[in-house]
Order: sequence, then C-alpha cells, then structure tokens
Amino acid sequence: MGSIEKLAMPIRAVNDLLSNLQSPFLLFIRAYVAWVFFSSGLWKINNWEQNLAVFEYEYQVPLLNYELAAYLATFGELVFPLFLVVGLGTRYTAIAISFINIIAVVSYYATLAKGAGLVWHYLYGTMLLVSILYGGGLFSIDHWLKSKFGNDG
Repeated sequence: MGSIEKLAMPIRAVNDLLSNLQSPFLLFIRAYVAWVFFSSGLWKINNWEQNLAVFEYEYQVPLLNYELAAYLATFGELVFPLFLVVGLGTRYTAIAISFINIIAVVSYYATLAKGAGLVWHYLYGTMLLVSILYGGGLFSIDHWLKSKFGNDG
C-alpha cells in the first residue's frame, strides 16, 4: 500500500461515515418538520372556534376567505406531515408543506416579525428544502417503491 493510499484511508472512512448518516439525517428532518406541522394542525382542530377567529381577525391570508383558509391549513397540517414522515411522495409533500409555511409567513408576518417566530419558519423552510433536494433517503416509502418497481421516476 502506497503512502497516498494510507493518507486517503481516513478520508474514505469519514466519507463513508457521513454517507451512512445521510438517510438517518433525512428521516430526522422529515420527522421533525412533520411533528411541528402536525402539532399545529392538532391545535387547530382541537380549538376550532378559536382557530376560525384567528384566521378571521389575525391572519391575513391573501385571496382566500378566512374560513376556507382555516380548513385548508388544518387539512394540510394534518395530512401532509403523515406523508412526509413515512417518506411517501417526499419531494412533493415537502413542496406542499413549504407552501403552508410560506403562506403562514406572508399572512402573519407582522406578528412573526415582532418576535423570533420568523426564524423558526426559516428553519422549517430550510429543512423542507433539504427534503425537496435530496428526497426521503433509504428510510422512506419512496425508496422502497423505487427498489420494488424500478428506477423510473
């Protein structure tokens, strides 16, 4: 074994370790974002009258009636996180949740800008972008479907 190969061994070991951590990291990101949005959806459904009042008087969702916006947000926050956490349509589900995140920032910007809440939405957006760019990884239904039915798509 040459001296170059000996020097490259630790680099290869670190690269292999980091490669092996990629899928667990992608699962962690999906689970965390799913938990955040699903929890918000549960709050909305368990406090429906208050949720409607918040959408009517505080959130200023553009182009939508407040009641429709409340139903759509609650649906999106309860359904899309389930798909995200199991990795089903990961990229598309992350895009859908990204829209919810963007609308939350746009419609509630004045209140978010007063506190640190906006930073959290940046974090969620960044985590969702990772899911959009890299997909679900090995620990996803997407990966299982791809291995079962081929590489088309």
